Amino acid sequence: MASFSTFRSPKTICYGAGALEKLGDIVEDLRCSKALIITDQIMMKLGYPEQCRKILEDRSIGCAFYAEVTSEPVDHFVTDALAIYKQERCDFLVSVGGGSCIDAAKAVAVVATNGGYIGDYMGLKKIADWPPVPHIAIPTTAGTGSEATDATIITDTTNDVKMMIKQPAFAPDAAIVDPVLTVSSPKSVTAATGVDALCHAIESYLSSLAHPMTDTLAVSAMRLISANIETAYNNGKEMGAREAMSLGALQAGIAFSNSSVCLVHGMSRPIGALFHVPHGVSNAMLLPAVLEFSRDSCTKRLADIGRIIAPANNERADEEAADAAIAAVKKLCRNLRIPNIKAWGIEKKAFDRVIKKMAGDALASGSPANNPKVPSQKEIEKLYQTCYDYDFS
Repeated sequence: MASFSTFRSPKTICYGAGALEKLGDIVEDLRCSKALIITDQIMMKLGYPEQCRKILEDRSIGCAFYAEVTSEPVDHFVTDALAIYKQERCDFLVSVGGGSCIDAAKAVAVVATNGGYIGDYMGLKKIADWPPVPHIAIPTTAGTGSEATDATIITDTTNDVKMMIKQPAFAPDAAIVDPVLTVSSPKSVTAATGVDALCHAIESYLSSLAHPMTDTLAVSAMRLISANIETAYNNGKEMGAREAMSLGALQAGIAFSNSSVCLVHGMSRPIGALFHVPHGVSNAMLLPAVLEFSRDSCTKRLADIGRIIAPANNERADEEAADAAIAAVKKLCRNLRIPNIKAWGIEKKAFDRVIKKMAGDALASGSPANNPKVPSQKEIEKLYQTCYDYDFS
């Protein structure tokens, strides 16, 4: 655990059923006049960006749209959206959708005022010295927590690298977390984003940079998510479960933004960059095996997790409770039909060919250094092999 700590979150967070209606009030507080709404085609069909437009126009605030984001945001989305932002003379951003839409908007907000290519900001090579464009993030999934973090994930399409870029300037000014917007999420998205949120909470708690503030949020998030994710998956209209998942994902996002993630995320990003596996799915594919790898270096904390997500283990010794945590995660992946890498459809030869690159990219991201057991390049390569046809049973 860190000996001293810093804690950051968005300036304003509105959450709960109907929170979207606060959008107009927030914009008036920002004193802005025209939004670029960054979203995707699925959201456009569902009508959520149009709801935002109506709320804003009722306050005499104009809107333009960039709706070309896909499941994994890439660098040219930032360039294209920024061009529309300037052309339409917008003065703030609203992101509506999953983590990809929010991450793309974060990048636009910073580059709009600080210039350069988004990749320039990776590894603190370029610092965002100027305040970013005001940004209101509205998630429509309960998972990524991106609405509450100061990091963005953007793929460098030239080098096939999924860049994790973290600086305070990337944090949205406001987050509106309305669980009503998550009801439209299909079962596969509910599962992937839900396990992603659980992974955020678990890695935040296990991180070498964890501290009491992040622990409090991570523990609450684990309780909320583990108790409600299967209900949300099996009955997506059950609002109690949807509300708990949205709050848990928000708490997990704030937690990991302040304590960082670990090995799962470091290994997950290269899979997404090279094989276009959605981030939540690739995290879920890796989580049980990485917990097994880390177990002996974090038995006490993993036991805490076991007692949270599998309460029947409250009276067991640490070693048994730690094993129960891993067993509970594996069972959850089975029940949510999370595939392994092979079942996703990635060919073994193609996967083996890039394992060395993926392991190198994982280490370069910095996240594995926060893991309870810090892996070598060879250990990460071996873990990728293990996860390829991992048995969740």
